[in-house]
Amino acid sequence: MIKSISNKLTYIALLATALHVAGASADELETPMFSFSGFGTLGVVHSSENQADFTSSAFKPNGAGYSHDWSADVDSLIGGQVTVDLSPKLSSVLQVIAEQNYDNTYRPHVEWANIKYQVTPDFNVRIGRIVLPVFLVSDFRKVGYANPWARTPVEIYGLLPVSNSDGIDTSYRMRIGEFTNTLQGIYGQNEVNLPSGGGTAKAKDVLGITYTGEYDAATAHISYLQSNAIVDAYKPLFDGFRQFGAEGIALADKYDLSKVHLSVISLGGIYDPGDWFVMGEWCVINSKVVTIQRNAWYASGGYRIDKFTPYLTFAHVKTHINSSDPGLAAPAAAALNAGLSAVLESIPSQQTISIGGRWDFMTNAALKLQYDHTRIDTGSNGVLINLQPGFQTGGSFNVFSTSIDFVF
Repeated sequence: MIKSISNKLTYIALLATALHVAGASADELETPMFSFSGFGTLGVVHSSENQADFTSSAFKPNGAGYSHDWSADVDSLIGGQVTVDLSPKLSSVLQVIAEQNYDNTYRPHVEWANIKYQVTPDFNVRIGRIVLPVFLVSDFRKVGYANPWARTPVEIYGLLPVSNSDGIDTSYRMRIGEFTNTLQGIYGQNEVNLPSGGGTAKAKDVLGITYTGEYDAATAHISYLQSNAIVDAYKPLFDGFRQFGAEGIALADKYDLSKVHLSVISLGGIYDPGDWFVMGEWCVINSKVVTIQRNAWYASGGYRIDKFTPYLTFAHVKTHINSSDPGLAAPAAAALNAGLSAVLESIPSQQTISIGGRWDFMTNAALKLQYDHTRIDTGSNGVLINLQPGFQTGGSFNVFSTSIDFVF
């Protein structure tokens, strides 16, 4: 029995392929129908903060720092993608990735599984598990070889760690002279498991629109997305507040992050004439919970010297909470007040400067070294997880990363 949406989508894609092969003539089968590509990262990371873990995603259970002096789990992954051309207008794609999961396993998961119908040369429709096109490098955020850094800046990409959606999208491309304009719409849903027994996080009614403009060596990206989010882990805390009568109910209604409406706006651009590049993105996330707003941006640039590319990145994320409360006065609510403080402190506010280098030492493989210095704002944990009793909000820490990215 097929239980999950992702399994259903994978099954549909593979069934369509099987039916096409079964009904194809010998001449048709002589034409290559399948194409395969793969990618991966082998990396290790060290963090100077030994009272918490640094990791690349909130969906990972541990990382470098407290759990491991050097961690291979932060960035390492392996992925493969099969594309099947079922007909001149119909194709399907299946992408599977193995990386550290919420339960500390490397069990492969389906990243993409969709069928695309090319209505016209410039207009297509896809259905299935599809990339969530919020950011500038969303299509290849997990393909380290395609990016200059050791990892995408966590300040902005960590705001929305979800990378795909189960549903439908459409894309229309229009050329005006040397300008290429692409408009994409998406509707779907997503569900992910959270580490440390945190249950699931669900995104329902994911609705978004994205514009990408290309001219010569320049690319601009604008995206708007909204969704209704449900996070199981927060529900017991705010249900606890509601047991304290009107005051507790009012406080819970104000801060309840277990069920919120989110809106995301992002702007990005890159100019890459070949010898050098500059790129940057800005993103803001609003939630209708005491108007919690998160702003993030990064700016990055590098210069290519033969096979070596040094680069520099500045990144910043800031959380604005337009309300403040001392919590409930009742002594019995002390644990709830502490829980609320911990939740608000987990929303990151920090700044990072990164310096690194990329060496394309062989075809389809690159060695990267990167040093990050991060300063955390007072009252925030930054992007760190697995906080230990000795950890204090604010402060700073350093991260050293080395990795080999490859494609095949």
